[in-house]
Amino acid sequence: MVEKRFVDNSGNEIIISVDDDDLDFDIEDGSVPFDITIEEGEEPTGDLVISCKYLNVRFGEVYPAIITIEDGKFKDVIPIISDDDSQLDLDYDGVLIPGFIDSHIHIESSKLSPSNFAKAVLPHGTTSVVADSHEIANVLGIDGVNFMVEDGKNAPFDFYFTAPSCVPATSFEGSGATLDSEEVEELLKREEIVALGEMMNFKGVIGEDEEVIRKLEISNGLSKPIDGHAPCLSGEDLKKYASYNISTDHESGDFREAIEKKNLGMKIMVREGSSAKDMDSLLNVDDRINHVIEEEMKGNIEVSTIDESISESPFDFLVTDDIDANDLSNGHMDNLVKKAISLKINPKEAIKMVTLNPAEHYGLNCGEIEIDKVANFALVDNLRDLNVQKVWVHGELVAEDGKTLFTPQSPNLVNNFNLDEVSPEDFDTFIELPFNDMMDQTVNVNVIKIFDGKISTKKGHATLLLKDNVVQCDLNKDVIKVAVLNRYGTGDICNGFINGFNLKKGAIASTVSHDSHNVIVVGTNSQDMADAVNMIRENKGGIAVVSGEDDFKDILELPIAGLMSDRDLEYVSYKLTELQQEAHHLGCTLTSPFMTLSFMALLVIPSFKISDKGLFDVNKFKF
Repeated sequence: MVEKRFVDNSGNEIIISVDDDDLDFDIEDGSVPFDITIEEGEEPTGDLVISCKYLNVRFGEVYPAIITIEDGKFKDVIPIISDDDSQLDLDYDGVLIPGFIDSHIHIESSKLSPSNFAKAVLPHGTTSVVADSHEIANVLGIDGVNFMVEDGKNAPFDFYFTAPSCVPATSFEGSGATLDSEEVEELLKREEIVALGEMMNFKGVIGEDEEVIRKLEISNGLSKPIDGHAPCLSGEDLKKYASYNISTDHESGDFREAIEKKNLGMKIMVREGSSAKDMDSLLNVDDRINHVIEEEMKGNIEVSTIDESISESPFDFLVTDDIDANDLSNGHMDNLVKKAISLKINPKEAIKMVTLNPAEHYGLNCGEIEIDKVANFALVDNLRDLNVQKVWVHGELVAEDGKTLFTPQSPNLVNNFNLDEVSPEDFDTFIELPFNDMMDQTVNVNVIKIFDGKISTKKGHATLLLKDNVVQCDLNKDVIKVAVLNRYGTGDICNGFINGFNLKKGAIASTVSHDSHNVIVVGTNSQDMADAVNMIRENKGGIAVVSGEDDFKDILELPIAGLMSDRDLEYVSYKLTELQQEAHHLGCTLTSPFMTLSFMALLVIPSFKISDKGLFDVNKFKF
């Protein structure tokens, strides 16, 4: 005999003893089709006792229950037997769901410290993240990772981290730190480190670079998952990459690429961040329908109806990767789930992609409302509108009606900024041609071509005017200057040209410049570029917008490693909005100009980028 616990219409707990063979009986109609023994049980007790409908995310069922919590974990989940749920006297209307998990995020991209990030996202139902701190690790090494871990403890929130695998991402840029395989192993042995961070150096994996392979072997030996990063990789190269047990990917540009990776056993993260927005392409309804038909024709699946078949996502997780404070002020994982639902993913399946799926993959003791799991959960009005009303972490109420119920401590400041003052001439590209006369001369230049909502770029060319041996911008062609300056004391600087910002005047500069986070600046003239960089230098990091023509200068200070503010979401979002409006006033047409700018120096994203050492062809992996 096995005991099953329920609660009757009057709220009294009952214990039903049944034979093992009868464990699958249906209690929803209040009847049991076999002989049972019913006994009165004790009233449910715990540090917190809640009666409410809840989502059993594992089985996709919603039913009323009494949920008890003790010592931060679910002690009991007792279904309520009822003929009419509408007549139940429950503590809350709505539905309790597990707290959301963003399973791939770089917190630094929000410009918020971990504790202030937690304050920003808790009202939206997010209670956990798996954070890759390779941004701050590229600046400060293990000290940067330690800062993220320690500051995260200042908030009622579950921060899990991955060990940065690529610090620096490549050898073709100057960085502030290096993490070798021994230091990565040291990190992976720590309890709060749940995986090896995204292996961006896919060329190193395919080429069997000794240090890269050693990091993969260490992670596999410790049974820690390995996150992937393999944009546009296909065929035999992709097979070799995945063969090292690299288990996830968030860089698929379209449905077919994602399916190829999925068929090799990789779990696919559907990314929807501030700059890279992939959900529309990866969850495209037509692609999903065609995929279902193809799989049915191959005999791999049985299809009852197309609508039912495509309601299950072909992929595994929803993630943000990089999201800025402006977007966070409007929501977090709740917005991703809502968007997935709008693309005809079943709400219960969409919620599963940000709860149970990542929890099981990374071995987290959360992600569902179940006995002995960490009691991270939220109250929502219903599973389609998904309006978050209350949020609990470890059984403690931490957010209600869109407000957090705690104030984090001020984060410590860590920094290592080292850049000399710059002059306008530093941003001039000088070329001396073999002849010179009174007529204007022209030169052909390489151009980085950018696209709104994408972090990938293409290589272009332009014919530009040469005046006094200095190459000029061409605003009519939307070709302006771009430069990257090493901020770790080497003095390296590289100048180039870029298309897609549509600036008509002024300059934009930032120390958020993936992955080494050198200073990056775009501008229509050298003077404004110098002014913007010097303003950043004075503040040891930040995002600056300058227009000498408008007599305008402003900056969002980022004193934590040149990546994060020590202020909260409201301040950071306000400043970003103000700066973004000014960037648009200068003519910029990008949706997220600062986020897009931050990826122009990321040398592992196709196909044409810039570092402090030169213009870089990602496809050929050389300058």
